[in-house]
Amino acid sequence: MQFGYTILYVEDVPGTLDFYEAAFGLTRRFLHESGDFGELDTGATALAFSSLRLMRELGKNPQRACADAPSFEIAFTTADVAAAVRRAVDAGARLVQAPERMPWGQTVAYVADLNGVLVELCTPMAPTAAA
Repeated sequence: MQFGYTILYVEDVPGTLDFYEAAFGLTRRFLHESGDFGELDTGATALAFSSLRLMRELGKNPQRACADAPSFEIAFTTADVAAAVRRAVDAGARLVQAPERMPWGQTVAYVADLNGVLVELCTPMAPTAAA
């Protein structure tokens, strides 16, 4: 089995794709003509978005994300966390936690996207000797 994609439920799919392109430099893979579903290319997997409206039509009860009380986060790795935070904030993200060096050596920061999704911006983890 292979992990295919993650779908986040948002109010405005086209606006969210625009934001992720500007804030994180991702490339749009697909936007359905209805505007209710879209994907961004993230490498081996896709980051997808579906409208809250469509999910309700399909009988789901989607909840809005809340960065201040998250039930999940997404993470992007980068060699320059501070620059990534600046770019995201300049594009409209809200700073949640400034870059900080963690005891295990990784630099980590958090922003909230325009939908309230908690986004971690961090340096890649170095492989351990056991791996």
